[in-house]
Amino acid sequence: MKIKRQKQAKKTISFYKYNFSFREPFQILIDGTFCQAALKNKIQIKEQMPKYLMGEVQLCTTNCALKELETIGKQLYGAKIILQRFQVRKCAHLKNPVPASECLLSMLEETNPHHYFVATQDHAVTAGLKKIPGVPLLYIILNTIVLDKPSQTSLNHVQAVQLGELVTPAQQQSIRSLKEEQGIKDGERRGKKRKRKQSNPNPLSCLKKKKKGGPTASLKKTEPGEKRKRSRHKRRKAAGGDDTAAPAVSNT
Repeated sequence: MKIKRQKQAKKTISFYKYNFSFREPFQILIDGTFCQAALKNKIQIKEQMPKYLMGEVQLCTTNCALKELETIGKQLYGAKIILQRFQVRKCAHLKNPVPASECLLSMLEETNPHHYFVATQDHAVTAGLKKIPGVPLLYIILNTIVLDKPSQTSLNHVQAVQLGELVTPAQQQSIRSLKEEQGIKDGERRGKKRKRKQSNPNPLSCLKKKKKGGPTASLKKTEPGEKRKRSRHKRRKAAGGDDTAAPAVSNT
């Protein structure tokens, strides 16, 4: 079972690496419910998480998640001690804390641009993040950490990208950076169209066309003072012996 689970996790991680540009160190966003389940099942998160994900990880949480555990009190004191060991990422609720479930979902935004894994046992968080493409879900079941299969929203998003209907966040970022390098703002045209250089005309097209069926040269007229040449008539003998005059041939 352990080998099968490891293979499935490797396949799922490859899916997020290839389609959503996830890279090490993987950022794991953890809430109090996950820490409580780890404490109950005697799971060492710092030791087992890198082994399971087969890579370097950064364990982190939010200020709202810590505040929520403090509010509950002694019941989740052990989970609070575990959660305090992780990095605290800034959220938008520093002055006015909100429930941890709401805070975690707000950290993901619409497309999970910071490539967070989410480790939680909260059903509200699980249902919310499955509506966001590209969010890997981690939870604890039967004393083990499990990486959930990609959600249907993620699968639909990948299919739409492959069909050319959508552009991935990584592609959008590369397009923005290229525009900034070229000094092009959104909605601005690149520039005026280039004028075509005037090339010299084809020399063959400049030749005068030959006139077809032109008038034939007229007979040369005799100028005054010149003698008119006489036309010679050749005679040929007919079969009977009579001389027959041949047609006249004019010498010009």
